[in-house]
Amino acid sequence: MHDSTPSLLLHDSQRRSTIPFTPLDPTHVKVYYCGPTVYDLAHIGNLRAMITADVLVRLLRHLYPRVTFVRNITDVDDKIITRAQAQKEDISALTRRTTADFHADLDAVGVLPPDIEPRATDHIAEMQAMIIRLLDNGHAYVADGHVLFSVESFPSYGALSGRNLDELEAGARVEIAPYKKSPGDFVLWKPSAPDQIGWDSPWGRGRPGWHIECSAMSYRYLGENFDIHGGGSDLMFPHHENERAQSLCCFPCSHFANFWIHNALLLVNGEKMSKSLGNFLTIRDVLAQAPPEALRLLLLSTHYRSTLNYTHDHLQEARRTLDRFYRALEAAGISSSPTETKKSLTTAKIPLNVLNALCHDLNTPEVLTELHKLANQALKGDHQAGLALHYGAGLMGLLQTSPQKWFCGMVSHENTEIINALITERLEARKKRDFARADALRDQLHTMGILLEDTPTGTTWRRA
Repeated sequence: MHDSTPSLLLHDSQRRSTIPFTPLDPTHVKVYYCGPTVYDLAHIGNLRAMITADVLVRLLRHLYPRVTFVRNITDVDDKIITRAQAQKEDISALTRRTTADFHADLDAVGVLPPDIEPRATDHIAEMQAMIIRLLDNGHAYVADGHVLFSVESFPSYGALSGRNLDELEAGARVEIAPYKKSPGDFVLWKPSAPDQIGWDSPWGRGRPGWHIECSAMSYRYLGENFDIHGGGSDLMFPHHENERAQSLCCFPCSHFANFWIHNALLLVNGEKMSKSLGNFLTIRDVLAQAPPEALRLLLLSTHYRSTLNYTHDHLQEARRTLDRFYRALEAAGISSSPTETKKSLTTAKIPLNVLNALCHDLNTPEVLTELHKLANQALKGDHQAGLALHYGAGLMGLLQTSPQKWFCGMVSHENTEIINALITERLEARKKRDFARADALRDQLHTMGILLEDTPTGTTWRRA
């Protein structure tokens, strides 16, 4: 990090404060994020965590010479088993298909791929090795074919989520598995029925618990200690709490993750997303209503640690904001493409106010305020302001196409043919000096949301 670069402040969930980020190794920052359990299409709540990770990693890559970003795929889980049985589909086919869907959806909204994307089923040996260490260390026990972690063996259990053991036991479900020594004990390995996916182990044929998967994969690729572990706030307990406990007990001299980053909940129309409420939205549901960048901008319009309320009006507002930004680029004579943006970000000077805002705990709403200021100048034809807008937005994965493609390319092929046919008809009417017909066709196109511009070289069009 150069002397002129602002210091990076991040909110650490465990310390419950926003503090300077100091990497364990300034030459190599290591980040782990929990990825999806692949049994269905990802929803926009899932996407919020992925967008948060994406902006964080983009920023880290701008600040530090090397970043390793690991995001896992959970491809063995009871939900996957249940879905595969219900659909009479092979588990590997289900997980391959839904993983491909996940990748396609994230690519559509400009989320860059991780450096390493381990799959749980490829790391069973590592999970079993950790479980053996926990048994040897006295932090786990075997009962009724299960291997369980003993929460009472780890005095600081609950330090991440802020829950103490008494509260956890009081809040435990009435029906506690009889083989558990304590209600809070969680599964490291469970037996598999003959018709369920499973692997041979010292404790019989079975499969891993959810939490041990991430501990094993983060250790495999990042080591005992790494810089940042992230995910949605819904993962803080029990998933991240349990990850922390078993990793620290497996490697007693380690500290596991140095920073914990958690994004807040996403609501839809003011309510928690639920299929029963009819407000459950997949990424694809939203992309059928607006361009992908509009969804990305909407998710960045609220600070990641604040609850975000998704509404259709907010989505359209985000689209209008992007219209303004792209008009500003056009007015400033800036034409860009995703490839050009990626190259330019390695050498371009990001506007200092944008960088300051991002370095203050990823304050994306403040970044958008700064981008609007730059757009004000760019709309007046200020080329340098247009470049600054382009580069500043690029660091957040925005303005990743050219103004022409934004205004014309977001129209379906079928509608484009209709538009071009009406423009041709209008030109014929003008040649015949039938100006009433030409004006009527212009009005018809305007009603369709299309604006025309007559130039010496012909007529061009764009979305209104």
